[in-house]
Parts: sequence; C-alpha cells; structure tokens
Amino acid sequence: MDLDQLREQINNIDKELLELFEKRMNVCLDVAKYKIQNDLPVFQTQREEQIIKKIRSMSEGWLCDSSQVLFTTIMDISKSLQYQLIYKDSDKISYKEFPSVSDSAVACPGTEGSYSHIAARKIFPDCKIKFYEDFESVFKAVVDGRSEFGIMPIQNSTAGSVHQAYELLKKYDCHIAASTKVKVSHCLAVKPNTQMCDVKEIYSHEQALAQCSEYIKEKGLTPRKFVNTALAAEFVKESDKPYGAICSEECANRLGLKIVSNSITNADENYTRFILLSKDIYSSDNAKTISVSLSLPHTQSALYRLLTKFSVAGLNLLRIESRPIASRDFDVVFYLDFEGSISNPQVARLIAELKSELTYFKFLGNYCEIHRR
Repeated sequence: MDLDQLREQINNIDKELLELFEKRMNVCLDVAKYKIQNDLPVFQTQREEQIIKKIRSMSEGWLCDSSQVLFTTIMDISKSLQYQLIYKDSDKISYKEFPSVSDSAVACPGTEGSYSHIAARKIFPDCKIKFYEDFESVFKAVVDGRSEFGIMPIQNSTAGSVHQAYELLKKYDCHIAASTKVKVSHCLAVKPNTQMCDVKEIYSHEQALAQCSEYIKEKGLTPRKFVNTALAAEFVKESDKPYGAICSEECANRLGLKIVSNSITNADENYTRFILLSKDIYSSDNAKTISVSLSLPHTQSALYRLLTKFSVAGLNLLRIESRPIASRDFDVVFYLDFEGSISNPQVARLIAELKSELTYFKFLGNYCEIHRR
C-alpha cells in the first residue's frame, strides 16, 4: 500500500470521526437542556472520572494516555458548548464607563519625575497626583477610597514582570481600568559635588537595576535595592556619602542631581507597561484586553485543559504569568491576559464557566491601552 492510499484511509477515518464528534456534541446539548430543566451543574467530577476510567480500560496499552487526553479534550469542548445554553444574562459583569478625561486623584508610588508619575499624566493629564512611598500604599489608597485610581508598573520589556504588582493584585480587591506604555531611559545621577571615582554603590528599584545590569557590571558598581527610582534619587540627594542613583533624567533634574551617564539601559528600546488601578470595574467600547487570575488543581493536564476553553471560545491569549502562593507548597496563581470584551457573549460565558469550575478565580479588568504623549 503506497502513501496516497494510506492518506486516503486517514481521510475516510477523519470523516467518520467528524460525524461521530458532531453526533456526540448534539447529544451533549440535549444533556445541557436536561440539566437546565433539573437545575444540575455542568461539571460533575464523578461522571468525568468514570468516563476516563472506562476509556483507559478499553484502550490499547500504548495508546492509554493518549486516549485519555483525547476524551478529556472532547469533554472539555462539550462543557464549553453546554455553557452556551446554560449561561444567563444575570452572570454578565456590570461596569462603569471609563472616562476619557478625569481630574480625579491618582495614587502614585515615588515622587515627581518618577516613571509612574509620567504614566499617570499620560492617562489623565489633569489628574491630581497623590504620592505614596511604596506599591502597597498605592493599593491601600485605592481600596480605602482615598484615591479613585492608582498607577502601578506591571511589566518591563527588558527585565520582565514586576512580581510585587502581581502579588498585590491578588491581595487587594482592585481592578485594572486602563494601561499605558512609557519608554524608559535611565540615567546615573549623583550629587553635584560628587566625583564618579568615589561612587561605589548605586541605589534604585530592582527593576531599574536589572534593566541597567550591563552598565553596573562594566563600571564595577554595587547595586542596592530601593523602594523605587525617584525615592532612591531623593535618598542619594540627602545622603552625606558619595552614592549614585539610577532614575529618569526628569527626576535627576528636578532634584538638582548631576547626570553622569545618560541612556544606560541594556536595551535601547526599553519600555515599561503601567496599569491604572480602581476599586470599581471600568470598561469601554474600545476595551480590547481582559486580565484574570486563577489557580488550577494539581491534576494531569490542568493547564492544557484550561487553554482548551480559550481555544473553543476562539479567544487569543496574550500573556500567561505564574506566581507562587506564599505559605503554600508550590501552589501557583496564573495571571492571564487575552483579547476580548466583556460585552461579547462568548467572553462573558467563558468567564462564568471559569468562575463556576475553579476554586479561585478573579476578574481583574477589561481595558484598553492609552497612547497619549
């Protein structure tokens, strides 16, 4: 038998598989209707376990695991389709319309001239800035109602994710209302009377230190972590020792520091993405990004099965980030960004499905990126 004949056999088998798949899905929809009439949950663990156990016993030994993957995927597709019938309009996420302009208070880490300050002004040029010493204080200000919004770095194109921001998103009941991107061009700044040959230690936020690691290594300097870049610059200004700070040129100039070197980042195109925090859920017609956080059970193919749901819904995942849960034995929380709008019924159904199936699920926001200069 030649290759063409073998491929023809596969084509015929695929046709039979498709017909059987469609037949099975139609029966599954009838099951969904029955569950609606009898107020039964879509996901029934024992029934699924029984099916998998039976499939494994019927499979040839070398295909046992593969058969399990095939049928768990079929069942996941089935559940997603059932949710399309069972989903109720009452499960929709309500939100406020995101304002295009605002003079509201925005909580901002650091001081004037910080990159967070620049990002806040980029989103709301006329907002009232309230500065706080650290990231957690910004979250607290939003949750307590002292500021309607807060600004927070979340990801850098060179140094990666700002891990503390993800941990605080889990800890506090805040949502993402918008995002923006700021080009980061760090400089090394010292007090006007400081000679560079005397500088041995430099202070900045750990992200800025990572973004400038090559320069730091080349100059033989010792990096010291500080709460953020702007406050590090203030610390250097007030210190009686010959320290250096990595910060923005705007911050250095505002504080009267001497700029020793400009553009010291490892990459010329170095950007940080900032998120705008709010206690309320905001969205808009042009909101294209959805962020959620969730945890998964320690079971075989749990992440794969989660991704199947997004594929069935026809949604494009933009980012997956995992962070360990403190005081838990290797448990993690996943942070996902995907394209979509909560006004889209397909998206709303997926969110309702995830909320009903997972022990921990949090909707973080549906927002757009602000591009003002």
